[in-house]
Amino acid sequence: MTEHDATKATLVPASPWHTASYSAERGECVEVSEGPFTGVRDTQNRELGALFFEAHEWQTFLETAREDLR
Repeated sequence: MTEHDATKATLVPASPWHTASYSAERGECVEVSEGPFTGVRDTQNRELGALFFEAHEWQTFLETAREDLR
């Protein structure tokens, strides 16, 4: 984790985490936390931390993922 990412991490913990709506029944899913930054973490390995994205980074990721599904 870079110093920049560590700063982001201190801003997110107060935001609630939500499990993805397309979660597999086997528990292979991710959780997302929306706040000043968007956090993403593995539900089976929460202790490993999370990835944090600024709003424009998360929006670009979602747009690219949607395009790839078409």
